[in-house]
Amino acid sequence: MLSKEISKNIIDKCRKKLLKTKTDLLNQVREAQNDMAFSEGHGGDEADQTVRLMEEREFLNRNERINHQLMAVEMALARIEQGCYGICEETGEPIEPERLIALPWTSLSIEGAEIRESVNKKYAR
Repeated sequence: MLSKEISKNIIDKCRKKLLKTKTDLLNQVREAQNDMAFSEGHGGDEADQTVRLMEEREFLNRNERINHQLMAVEMALARIEQGCYGICEETGEPIEPERLIALPWTSLSIEGAEIRESVNKKYAR
């Protein structure tokens, strides 16, 4: 259910930011794939192979970060479509409008993020 505290204007702003972010992330994936394809090679000495392995690891790490953010963006867009956008997954309360505008893919209010971080620290030990 769409929260009354979250205006249609804020949701529209967030949707636009999410769609732009999605486009930017997909472009980054394409660029990274093109860069990786361009630098592929199998020859060279040990130093060349080490550099290539480091580039591959960097590519994979970057791709993983992009994929995580892309998934968060997709999930936020789905919450908008489902009418539950802007509700904290942890507390069930509305997420602060300023937070939504700054991080439109967030699913946690500030309080919810603090709770989750506290729980993660507790179980990380």
